[in-house]
Amino acid sequence: MKDMNTTLCKLWLVCLVCWICPSVAVAQAITERMNENIITVSGVVRDQKSNRKLEYVNVYVPGTNIGTVTNADGAFTLKFKDPGGRVYLEFSYLGYKSNQVEVDRLASTGNDYFLTQSSFRLNEIVVSPINPRWIVEEAVDKVKQNYSPVSTLNYMFYRETVQKRNRYITISEAVTEAFKTSYSSIGTARDRVRIKKSRSVASPDIRDTLSVKLEGGPNLATYVDAVKNPDVLLESEYIDMYEYTFDDFVTIDDRVQYAIKFKPKPVMLDFPLYVGTIFIDRESMGISRIEFSVDTSDPDKVTRMMLRKKPASMRFRAQNLTYLVTYRYQGGRYYLNYVRAEFKFRCDWKRRLFATNYTVVSEMVVTNRVDSPLESISYKESFHNSDVLSDKVMDFYDEEFWEDYNIIEPTESLEEAVGKLRKAIEKK
Repeated sequence: MKDMNTTLCKLWLVCLVCWICPSVAVAQAITERMNENIITVSGVVRDQKSNRKLEYVNVYVPGTNIGTVTNADGAFTLKFKDPGGRVYLEFSYLGYKSNQVEVDRLASTGNDYFLTQSSFRLNEIVVSPINPRWIVEEAVDKVKQNYSPVSTLNYMFYRETVQKRNRYITISEAVTEAFKTSYSSIGTARDRVRIKKSRSVASPDIRDTLSVKLEGGPNLATYVDAVKNPDVLLESEYIDMYEYTFDDFVTIDDRVQYAIKFKPKPVMLDFPLYVGTIFIDRESMGISRIEFSVDTSDPDKVTRMMLRKKPASMRFRAQNLTYLVTYRYQGGRYYLNYVRAEFKFRCDWKRRLFATNYTVVSEMVVTNRVDSPLESISYKESFHNSDVLSDKVMDFYDEEFWEDYNIIEPTESLEEAVGKLRKAIEKK
């Protein structure tokens, strides 16, 4: 049995002596990048009834692999080459009806888009009790027929942020490519990520004497893909360690899903297990979404899982570690779509009265995909699990930095934080 500590990212907590001055970011052109006849569509996705802004809604161009997700404010921007003729966007979200909307080229920014909560009637009456453990095992058995049968090259946008209390102290972003082998061969040994363009900014405040770094961040696309990397959650040995219960029927992409909750059995292990929900397509038995968090009942185990290094005089207390993984249903198959990880912990120094709360969030969305690419990504050019993105580059000044690349729109609070950090650095 593999130790889960080897499959997930780690935190480095380092005492700072000085801050590195901003330098030029690495930048290369992506071959598939679109640079002419670009349509830009932006807006906010809301609940039709309550007008509430909806976060992490899938937004994509029908008939293509181009897409993004809304941010925590429900906002998105999507750029794509003008296909000619009518232009549509499609929106899909857990528990809502999918909605396809025609885009007006002359008024394609700042619009509100509305989704309606779904109500459905099952095609047949369930007369026997649902066996949730069997449903999960069946979904695992059908991975090869439900997911990509060929290797893929995924164009992605990645962002990681570090907050000290409610204040951002590090913001890093990157356009990346992830080569993923076919799901016919489970495992991620040959799956690799490379950075194409990136930038980062860090607080110059002398009070920020602790640097929080996330090891292997952009590799989120490989190690948290729980379907392809069963060592995280779905390995047969791990399945035996959980109790499963049927929670409800829900819809994703207008398809009925089983929502199966799971929690650890009382077993003795050296590492923590998880609690969460797996969403499984009732018709295809494909896993479409996984929400899970680390069981924090044993803080020492969680600390060993999360922490790589810290100053000797500092105390570290893990509070929460949560993940969200979603897959897009397209052409009868599921493809990795969006991954989010959130770490929360407290740090205090010996002989000091107050502790400080930190939050680290990393997220990535697949913005385009090429099936059966001609080349893979070599180990030499890949982002390694021991690498830290914020150490690579520091350049957050060009407002047109992302050009025609698709990204996850920054929230209003994040944009405000970038402005404050830039001003603080300029004063130094």
